Amino acid sequence: MNRFVRCLCRRDNRLPWFAILIALLAANGFFKQAHAAPAVLAAATVDPVLQMDHISVRLLGRGSPVVLIPGLSSPRATWDGVVPELIKNHRVYLVQVNGFGGDDPRGNLQPGILDGIVADLHTLITGQKLGAVPVVGHSMGGLVSLMLARAHPEDVKKALIVDALPFISTIFAPAATAASIKPQAEMMRAQMAGLYGKPYPAQLAEMVARQNALKPAAREKVAAWSAKADMRVSGQAIYEDMITDLRPELPKIAAPITVLVPWTEAMGGEARVLGIYRAEYAGAPNVTIRGVGDSGHFIMLDQPDGFERALMTFLG
Repeated sequence: MNRFVRCLCRRDNRLPWFAILIALLAANGFFKQAHAAPAVLAAATVDPVLQMDHISVRLLGRGSPVVLIPGLSSPRATWDGVVPELIKNHRVYLVQVNGFGGDDPRGNLQPGILDGIVADLHTLITGQKLGAVPVVGHSMGGLVSLMLARAHPEDVKKALIVDALPFISTIFAPAATAASIKPQAEMMRAQMAGLYGKPYPAQLAEMVARQNALKPAAREKVAAWSAKADMRVSGQAIYEDMITDLRPELPKIAAPITVLVPWTEAMGGEARVLGIYRAEYAGAPNVTIRGVGDSGHFIMLDQPDGFERALMTFLG
């Protein structure tokens, strides 16, 4: 086991990140026999869908707007549990990254996925004349939410970050920098891209699901989602995620930030896990860290009622 993976294993009980599992599998050569199904166009729907270069956006409901952004390899169905309640009083903008959920990858086969998503979100918000809106992002979608708030402060009224860090690579190595982690990020990108064009093994989907969710029904959904993602897009996205360090930019984000953090006793308990997040978000001038117990990375699946309450409280 190489130095990078030894360091990773010493820290992997901190958080149930998809990236941790990917790193372990890559280091052990698992990706030589795996892949995701080719991307296909999403099925037609009666709901309006705005197609852009890096994302598509489904519009539902009426009322005050809210934008929801899923995470790595995840479709807009991530938010299905809260949509029925949201659409009672909100115009909901459900984002899906092109290449996830079986979508055509479009512009996401080129570098610059995260910046492209931010640019498309800015175009969406200005084009729809939404003004400053609440933005909700899970995992990689949380990082994108922070990037949007930094690049276009006029677009983000407040941000709900669902289990995401401003620099994911600190879970691999506490002293990591964007430069020092780049070789490992490049390795992950190559290994994940190597999944494309081959049958996606059920064993890999199950391992991803176990690492990210606690409940059987939640794991079933996560496994299915990971199998449908275009791994060329996932590989480039995790590479960009790993080398993006927003900690120096946090003091410049004026929008209020709420971070939902999953924890279990096996992870060290609430105080320990939330302490890690508070340290990582220390530079943010207006941040609230809230824990959600007995949950894996997909809080909205493991603790749907608790997540819905937290979301509605955030929206006010």
